[in-house]
Parts: sequence; C-alpha cells; structure tokens
Amino acid sequence: MSQADERLVVLNGIERTFYLGDSQVHALRDVDLTITRGEYIAVMGPSGSGKSTLLNLIGLLDRPDAGTYHLEGRDVTTLNPDELAKVRSERIGFIFQSFHLVPRLTAAANIELPLTLAGISSNERTKRVAQALNEYGLADRAHHLPNQLSGGQRQRVAIARATILRPAVLLADEPTGNLDRATGEEVVRLLEALNAQGMTLIVVTHDQALGARARRQLKMEDGSIVGDTNVMVSMAAGVVT
Repeated sequence: MSQADERLVVLNGIERTFYLGDSQVHALRDVDLTITRGEYIAVMGPSGSGKSTLLNLIGLLDRPDAGTYHLEGRDVTTLNPDELAKVRSERIGFIFQSFHLVPRLTAAANIELPLTLAGISSNERTKRVAQALNEYGLADRAHHLPNQLSGGQRQRVAIARATILRPAVLLADEPTGNLDRATGEEVVRLLEALNAQGMTLIVVTHDQALGARARRQLKMEDGSIVGDTNVMVSMAAGVVT
C-alpha cells in the first residue's frame, strides 16, 4: 500500500467559528492534521479548546468554514448532505459519553439499526448482530432495553453498534466519562482491542491516564493543535521512546 493510501484523514487549514450573540468563538484555528490508518490517538486539552469540535468535524457532524478535509483520499468538504450521511454511516463509528442508545429499542435492535439503515438483508443482519452480541458478552442481554442495562453494558452496546458496519475510523468522545473506574477500564480494553485489529481509534478525553495509553497524543488550546506527540513502543526492546 502506498503512503498516500495509508493516509486516512488529512485536514488542511481547517477553520471553524461559532457566533454567540455578538461574540465570535474560534473553535478551530488553521488546523493541519494527518492521521494514518490504524493509529491510536488521544485528543486532550482544557474545556473549550476545540477537542469535540475537531472530533465532530472528522466525524462529518460539522463542516469547516475554511480549509479542506480528505477522508480516504476523498474531499468530503464538497459533498452534499445525503452524500455526507452515506459516508458517515459507512465509514465512521461514534462512541459518546452518554451512550445515545434509542430508549425504546432492545440491545439487539440498537446494534442492528445501522445495518437496517444501510439496507443489509435480514439474514445478514441477524447473523452479524448475533456475532456482535457474543463478542461483547451481551448475548443474555439481547432483549433488554437500555434502562435495564448497566452503564458498562450500555457502552458495550454502543461500541457494537458503532462498529457493526466495520468503519474505517472509530471516534470516542469521553467514552469512560459516565463509568466507574473498573468499568471504564473494561471499555478501554475493548476499544484498544479494536485498534489492535486495525481500526483507527481517536479518543477525546480529559483523563490523563487514558490519554497516556494512546500511541499518539494531540494537545489542543484555543482551537489549535499545540502539541503532537508520538509514542513509539519497541516490543523487542521493551522500551518506550
């Protein structure tokens, strides 16, 4: 695979400004960022630094005011809303702090939802959902509603739903924010296992311990990336450089 093929996300000169009354908020300022396939990245910084805006933009939930965004070599800043929705549903998975499960749907139905929206056949949906329920230890919770599940179970349902279409990138916004430490560790291990299988993982977090686990850390302040640290692990030498 060529170096160009390895580049999953390429942002050039990205600007995003919000208007609050008479005030301008520069959420992103001239952001340049390249993310290659299979990376594990933590985005950190104080509240209001632009972390979630960056994640929303990468996830095609928001558009830049200026600059270009190429996803898998395609300029997605030129796409219309229907085209954006298709790319978002097929190539991007989302994990949120508040789970965002559909309250009236069972765990199985929540996981199945992206497959239904993508027009996957009933037989294939049934097979994939059953596999996901088993993989995430949810087989005995398949017919439970979200309010009948623990926080950790709800986040596992959310992860299964986010990855059921095998997206190119998984975006996690404070994925352990509503969980106790032990349950949060379990969720992080699940996310890291997905990354180990080749899925690109981008995590926004205030948790320094969680951020330190990522192989690359981006630090944001006032809408800009002010730090970009790669942590290379040499398995043979057993050292971190």
